[in-house]
This record gives sequence, C-alpha cells and structure tokens, in this order.
Amino acid sequence: MKRLLRLVACLLVAGVAMELFFVGRIAAMAVIDPQSTAFQRSEAWQIAIHQGRKGAWRQEWVPYAQISDNLKRAVIASEDADFIDHNGVEWEAIERARQRNAKAEELAAKRAARAIARGKPVRPVQLRGGSTITQQLAKNLLLSGERTLLRKGQELALAMALEVLLDKRRILEIYLNNVEWGEGVFGAEAAAQYYFRKPASRLSTAEAARLAVMLPSPKFFERRIGSSYLSGRASTIVARMPSAELP
Repeated sequence: MKRLLRLVACLLVAGVAMELFFVGRIAAMAVIDPQSTAFQRSEAWQIAIHQGRKGAWRQEWVPYAQISDNLKRAVIASEDADFIDHNGVEWEAIERARQRNAKAEELAAKRAARAIARGKPVRPVQLRGGSTITQQLAKNLLLSGERTLLRKGQELALAMALEVLLDKRRILEIYLNNVEWGEGVFGAEAAAQYYFRKPASRLSTAEAARLAVMLPSPKFFERRIGSSYLSGRASTIVARMPSAELP
C-alpha cells in the first residue's frame, strides 16, 4: 500500500510540475516569440527522417502588423467567429461537434456495413472538432497529436491559461505565425509566399479566404488548390469577413 501511495504521489507531483512548465512557457510567450511548436517538431521529424527530404521547411515570423487584416478576418470568420468574446473554450461548440460526430459515426457504420457486403473499400469517417483558435494554439504549441481524454483536458486547461496570460492580439499573432498551411509550410508569411508569391501583408480578401478554408486540412487542400469546394467555401468566408472583429 505504501508503494502504491508513493507511486500516486510521484505521478501527482510529475503532473503538477509538467503543468507549471507549460504555464511558464506560455507566460514567456508574452515577450518571446516561440521558435517552434510541438506539432512543428513532429512534422519536421516526419519530413527529415521518414521521407528523407531536406530543404522543404518554410516558415518566417512576421509581426502582427505585417499580416494582412484580410487574413486575420478570414481566419476568425472561418475558424472561430467568437474569438474576441470567449475565454478560450466554447463549450456549446464542443457539444455541437460531439453530437455531429456521433451522427457521423452512426452513418459511417451503416455505410461500412453496406460496403463490406458489396466487397468495396470502407471509407474512414470524417469527424469535426469544436476547438477555438486558442485551443488549436494550445494543442499545436505544447501537446501531442494523440486523441485521448487526458490530452483534451490538458488542451482545455492550457487554452484558458493562454487567455489569462496573453491578450487576444498576441494569441492570434502566435497562431498565424505557426499554424500549418501545407507540408512543411507554417505561418502566414510562408503560406502567402508559397501559394501567391507575395508577402502576408499584401494578401487580398479572396486570397486570405482561400488560405483560411485550407486550415482544417491543409495537406489535403495543398494537393487540391483549384477544387470547386475550396472556391465555394472561400466565397462564403468572404461574405462573413466584414463581421469578424479583430483584437
């Protein structure tokens, strides 16, 4: 029993120490630009080791003022319309996403059964998240990509820590400089140069909307940059952009 209690105590101390480390890193980001994120380091490993590729990394930090307001509005309109108002977590959005995913999984199970009966391949189910920009930043900055309740709990806690320790403008600046826009393409400046051969400060409304639409599945859309879905969805985002509030 004593050994078990010691083990539990050690685990608790380790957990608290890890959370304090994360909070310390977030606090430092108020004045220090993060050089990389946990997600970027994972992607760099995939590119350099598993694919044996070199020189495929694109990223350049630019200050908030040097990122087009068009892109800021487009990303907020597409990813998190209430970014200015929430405290890092949108509980109602998470619940709506849970309900949508439950229905999607039920429908996918029926389709899979029909596909198996016909000897056809089974298509994977497409699940949607209800994460805010702040949650996405928390996950990419500090956490692994695994889908577990523990990791989700950490994401929620770190998102609220981000909102307490950083202002909205800084959160959006860090997000736009680190989010993925294709394989080895990270941040607004790299994306603008890669797709449109221009700096992020000069992105038009239409260009910004197309980049915003890519964010949920950047590698998928990188190979389908001329898809009709991308164009149609971008038009919807353009219509929403005037109502998007900037920090």
